[in-house]
Amino acid sequence: MDYFFYCRDKPGTGALRKQLVETHWSFMDGYASRMSARGPTVQEDGVTQTGSMHIVDLPDADAVRVFAYEEPYYKAGVFAEVIVRRWKNELGRTMWDFKGQPEQNRRFLIIAHGRPGMDAERDRLAEARRCYYAEGGYRDRLIASGPLLSEDGRHWLGSAMMVELPDRAAAEALLKDDPFTQAGLYEKVEVHYWRFGGRR
Repeated sequence: MDYFFYCRDKPGTGALRKQLVETHWSFMDGYASRMSARGPTVQEDGVTQTGSMHIVDLPDADAVRVFAYEEPYYKAGVFAEVIVRRWKNELGRTMWDFKGQPEQNRRFLIIAHGRPGMDAERDRLAEARRCYYAEGGYRDRLIASGPLLSEDGRHWLGSAMMVELPDRAAAEALLKDDPFTQAGLYEKVEVHYWRFGGRR
């Protein structure tokens, strides 16, 4: 089962994060073969980190707890918040399969938190949303994309996508005309600058 993790940094923990980077990577090495995507969110400068995102295949709730709460950054107090959701890989690939142009574009992590009780409306609009991304020329810009789901996988809780676009204005334009946004399915949407993570 795929799980989406977003860990939001506490302010002022950048130095601690740097001290622990090798320990963090060593922990993540044990999961490398099961990851679909990973990387830090950053400020507009592309360097100052604000959080960590991972999508990883895990067998059960115990494994999820270990991944989230035995991770070195979490144990050292780097994170202010940990978001964990089931996730479905709609594109059927990993971020490493994506052939983009990072020299000419920016990469974004978009976390759209769904309003409660929107399962039926989400299902009704699913095909319109697929057409929007395909016909709008966005599908080739998606690095990874999929719904956020409840622990049992039965209920829609929102959407998460990683996308490569020229700038933040383009990311906001994408969201503005998304059928889910137009229909008011989202309670809150976060747009983060993001980059590929892991060992260089």
